[in-house]
Amino acid sequence: MVLVHGFGASSGHWRHTVPALAGESEVLAVDLLGFGASDKPPSCLPGETPRAGSVRYCFNLWAELVADLALAFSPPSEQRLHLVGNSIGGMVALTAARLLRKRRQPPSQVVLIDCAQRTLDDKRLAEQPVLARAGRPALKQLVRQRWLLAPLFRVLAQPRFIRRVLAQAYPSGAHVDEELVSLLHRPSTDPGAIESFRGFVNLFDDHLAPQLLAELSEPLDDGLGPVPVRLLWGEQDPWENPAEARAWAERFACVAELVVLPGVGHCPHDEAPELVNPILQRWILDTAT
Repeated sequence: MVLVHGFGASSGHWRHTVPALAGESEVLAVDLLGFGASDKPPSCLPGETPRAGSVRYCFNLWAELVADLALAFSPPSEQRLHLVGNSIGGMVALTAARLLRKRRQPPSQVVLIDCAQRTLDDKRLAEQPVLARAGRPALKQLVRQRWLLAPLFRVLAQPRFIRRVLAQAYPSGAHVDEELVSLLHRPSTDPGAIESFRGFVNLFDDHLAPQLLAELSEPLDDGLGPVPVRLLWGEQDPWENPAEARAWAERFACVAELVVLPGVGHCPHDEAPELVNPILQRWILDTAT
C-alpha cells in the first residue's frame, strides 16, 4: 500500500494510518517531490527557460515518481498494489494508476480520500463567476511572480495561519495537535519550499479526476479491465464537495464504492482514523477475494 499525502502535507500525515495497516500489508508513505523531507528544486513554469535542476511540478511528474517507487518496492506482478491518496495525493494516485496500467502493471485498486476536484483549472473556467473568469489572466500572471509569492508564502506558512486552516479542514477538531502543526510547518522552512509552492499554485492546466476516472473505466485493447476505484469522503469537507464524489460514483464504471463520513472534513484519515482505518482494512481484504 502506497500512501500519498495532499498539498502542504507529508508522509507524516499518515501517522494514524501506517500503524493500523502495517499488519494487513506492507505500507509505504511517501513525500512527494517538493514536500516533506524531499528535495525542493526550482520550479519551471510553461514558457520559462529551464534553470539548472529545475522541474515542472505537475501530476505527471509526481505520478511517475510514485509509479517507479511502487514498482521498485513491490511489483504488482508479485502481489497486490493499493494506491491511496488524499486531496492532491488522490490526483497523483489516479495519474500513477493510469501510467501503471499503460505499462500493463495496474494496481489492484485506487482509494481516493477527499480527492482534489481542481475547480480553478482552466478547463473548469466556465463554471466560475463572471468576474473570476474575467480576472483569470491577471491572476495567472500575478502568481508566476516570485517577488509576490515569497511574502505570501511566509504568511501562509506561519503556525498561526496553519492552525486557522486546520480549524476548517478538521471540523470536529479531533487530532489537531502540536505534532500536526509541526509536520505541516517544518518543511516550509526548507530551502526551496517557496519554489514548490510556486509550482503548485500555477497548475492551471493539468489532469482532472473525471478524465482519469473515465480512462480507468475503459478496458484496454488487450482485455485489461477497469481499475477499481473506491471513494472515501468527509461530509463536512469545506473545499471538496461530496456531491461531486457522488456524481463520480454514478457516472464512472470503475468506482466500486463510495463512503461518506458524517461530521468529518478534508482529511478523515487523520481526523477520524478510528472510522477510516477499518474501511481501508476491509477494502484491502475485498481485493483479495
